[in-house]
Order: sequence, then structure tokens, then C-alpha cells
Amino acid sequence: MAQKGVQLKRETLRSCPICLDLLKDPVTTSCGHSYCMKCIEGFWDGEDEKEIHSCPQCRQSFTPRPVLLKNTMLAALVEELEKTGLQAAPADLCYAGAGDVACDVCTGRRLRACKSCLQCVASYCDQHLQPHYESPAFEKHKLVEPSKKLQENICSRHDEVMKMFCRTDQQSICYLCSVDEHKGHDTVSAAAERTERQRELEGSRLNIQQRIQDGEKEVKLLQQEVEVVNGSAEKAVEDSEKMFTELIRLMEKRSSDVKQQLRSQQEREVSGVRELQEKLEQEISELKRRDAELKLLSHTEDHNQFLLSYPSSLSALSEATHSSSINIRPLRYFEDVTEALSAVRDKLQDVLREEWTNVSPTKVEVLLSAAEPTTRAGFLTYSQEITLDPNTAHIRVVLSEGSRKATRMGQQCYSSHPDRFTGCSQVLSRESLTGRCYWEVEWRGKGVSVAVAYKNISRAGESLFGYNDKSWSLDCNQNSYSFSYNRIKTPVSGPPSFRVGVYLDHRAGVLSFYSVSETMTLLHRVQTTFTQPIHAGVYLHGYEYGTTAEFCKLK
Repeated sequence: MAQKGVQLKRETLRSCPICLDLLKDPVTTSCGHSYCMKCIEGFWDGEDEKEIHSCPQCRQSFTPRPVLLKNTMLAALVEELEKTGLQAAPADLCYAGAGDVACDVCTGRRLRACKSCLQCVASYCDQHLQPHYESPAFEKHKLVEPSKKLQENICSRHDEVMKMFCRTDQQSICYLCSVDEHKGHDTVSAAAERTERQRELEGSRLNIQQRIQDGEKEVKLLQQEVEVVNGSAEKAVEDSEKMFTELIRLMEKRSSDVKQQLRSQQEREVSGVRELQEKLEQEISELKRRDAELKLLSHTEDHNQFLLSYPSSLSALSEATHSSSINIRPLRYFEDVTEALSAVRDKLQDVLREEWTNVSPTKVEVLLSAAEPTTRAGFLTYSQEITLDPNTAHIRVVLSEGSRKATRMGQQCYSSHPDRFTGCSQVLSRESLTGRCYWEVEWRGKGVSVAVAYKNISRAGESLFGYNDKSWSLDCNQNSYSFSYNRIKTPVSGPPSFRVGVYLDHRAGVLSFYSVSETMTLLHRVQTTFTQPIHAGVYLHGYEYGTTAEFCKLK
């Protein structure tokens, strides 16, 4: 307790608020604060230019500069403390380091500030902060955590604390600014503006917190969905592996059976051929022998001997095996088997292609391909500008309107090109199309075919759109429609229109044709698998001049 009492006494009397050392030649100002004579004189020397001198602790002003006298009673007490052998400064004082806010009152090596005062625009250590807790003069001062940005609160023009806010210019100002360059502006106290902004901030925080909660709920739901999808997918993969294993085993068995049948048939065919071959070789040997005998007879000089031997030399030969009885079919013995297997393969591919949407999980299908639009505005978001390639245009097709319009005319003077159609009055687009695309074709005349095709479609022979497996075609006449693919023509019903919309989802294998007027009517939809990029195209019907097809500008 004695030690604690000494410590308390020492804390009360020990140090100068400026140098934080034991008071040397202590003096007391009229406001009641005590300092070393040398410290306070040095502090006021720095304020001589302002002609106003103040107490470093309570900021009370003195005019003129006070004449200070030594406080003999305090000096005696300090001297008594010195005799106790106590150190002038405690060992646990924390000095300001790099990154710390230093006390603005300390001299020499400054202590770390524990608070900053917004009114004083200064930072204080524990010792120099005490007056703010003890003196009524500091009751209304605002203490905050130590800050290095206090000078930003000082008006650079008037050297005053900025306690107001100009809403007109959205900046902090001091009182003098409000009656000077900001006169007439919408000004309020900084505290009032802070209250308003704080209210907005809290509203924003509530909104953000609500969104966070909603987002966390959605994340949890999505995580549950992920778990469901993963579980379902794992089971589907396991089941599909079993089924495909069974299919592969069945195919391997069928392959083995076909191979065995082919080998058996091969042995029979080869055996028959070799038997015939041996027969022919025997005939050839016999004929060669008889030829040698006849040759020898022909060289006989004795006429009588020749005439005697001649009848026996011409004895009947065995019937010749004529070549007409040999059915030579090079490389065609097993063509019927190959054709049958090819047909089976094509059917299997068709089943896998057409039925795959039933095999594939609906959710996965949704994730892989978005739904087809239901309004023209929705289709227009995928609009694709189409221009026609003059190198593909038939000699009776002339292009205009920036290569967007095709017109059936008389023979044109086109240069020779390997991409040019030579058999049908049709043309392909320059653009190769993938992804999701939409375009519209407006036509006039006898009729047109609005089509899509692979680039490697034949340019001669069976090149007509819809008459091969490389193109799909909607045939448009004035009163009817039909759809053609691989020579199969399907009647299509729908309202007559001179404008046709085409929607392509290449990845999903969807190709749709629409009648476009005030509303859109689906005419025909194709579900397939596209193995190459697609090109748009048109075929101009008949032999009459003037039939046109124009790819419309939609943007």
C-alpha cells in the first residue's frame, strides 16, 4: 500500500506535461497547470508570432504573455520525490513508433497517442489526455481513436475546424466558408449531414444484409441441388454403363456371328471356285496334249500314214467349260451383307439421334440448351445478318442489295469457280452459322425454297436443297408449303406468308421455320444432329424470270 501511495503521489506531481520528466523549476499558470520553466517558455516562444499564448493542456489563452514565477511549494515536493530515488519516467511508457500516431504535446521522444480530439485537432498520450477528463472546459470536446488525418478537418483557407457541410458542392466547410464563397448554398452542420448519411448507410446495410441472407438461402438451395444432381448423375452413369455394356456385348456377339457366317460363306465360295479352277486346268492340259499330237501329225511327210492317223486324231473332245457359265463378281460376293449391316447401322444411328432427347435427363437438357423463344422480339435477340456468296450463285441467279437479295434472271457472266452451283438456280451464304441464330427471308414470284446446308454439298448433280443428306429445305409456294430432306418431301400446313423466319440452335440440333406476319406461326421443326457449320441458302423455283428472295435486315 505504501508503494502504491508513493506511486500515486508521483503520478500526481512527478512530471511536466510537456517533457514528461520530473518538474525542473516548476511554474504554474493562472489556469492551474504546472510546467518546467524551460518547457513552457520554449512552448510560448513558438507562439510569439500569433501574439496569443495558451496553456498546452486546457488551451486557455493569455494576453499578454504571462510572467511566470517559480512555484516554491511544488518545487519542494518535487525535490522530496527526487530523494526517494524514483525514476523520472515509468518503465512501461510506450513511445510512438513507425505507423503510430504520436502525441502532439510531447517533446523530445514522443509517446504514442491514445486519443485524438476533433475540437483541438490534436492527439494526446495518456498523460496529456487527463485534462480532457478532468477539466469542464473539455466536456464537449469529441475524442476519437488516434488519427493521422486530423489536419484534413482544418479548412485550408481559413485555418478553422470544418464543422459544416455544403450540400450544394458536396464538401465539408468551416463556418467562415458558409458566409463567404458558400453563401446562399444549402449548408448544414457536419453532425446533421452525418446523421442523414448514417441513416442512408443503415438503410443500405439493411438492404445488403437482406440480400446476403437471401443469397445464402439460394446458395444453400443450389448446394442441395448440386447434391441431388450429383447423386442422380452418378446413378445414371452407373446404369448407363451397365446398359451400354449389355449393348456392346450384344453387338460383339452379333459381330462374331456375322464374321462366322461370312467365313463359312467364304469357304464355300472359295471351294466352288477352286473346283472349277481345277476342272479348267485339267481341260487345258488335255487340250495342250491333243494340240501337240495334231502338230506332230501335221508334220508327217508320208501321205498314207497321215491319212490313216487323221481320223483317230480327231476323236471327240470332252465338252468345254465355257466362260459364260462362270459368274465372275469381283468384290461383290458379300455386298448384300455390307448393305444390310449399313442399313442396320443407319437405323441405329437414327434411333440414337431421334430418341436421345428421351434418354437424356430433362434437367441436363435445360442446362445444355436454352428454350426456344416464343415471341418475335425473343427471336430477334439472336438475329444474324446474312449475305450471299457470289462464288456459289448459279449463272441464272443475280445478287443485289449488298448481296442480300437473289433474283432469277437470264444467264449471267460469272467467272468459273469450284463453289458455283451448276445444276440448280440456288446460292449459299458467306457466313457459316453455329450457336443460336435467327434470320428472315422475304420472297416474291412463283416460289422459293428457304434452306440450310453444309458447305460441302455437291455443286452439280443432286445438289438441289432438300434432295440429299447435306441440306434441309422449306419449299414455299403461294398457297402451300412442304419440307424436304434427303429426297423425302413432307407436306406442311400454315398461313400463307411471303416472309419466312428461320431459327437455328446448332448445338441442340434444332432447326425451325416460321410464317412471319403480324404474328409468328411455327411451320416445321427439325430435331437432328449437325456435324458441320451450317450455311443459309435459297433456291428460286421455275423458269420464270423475276422470282426474288431477300435476306431481311433485322437490326
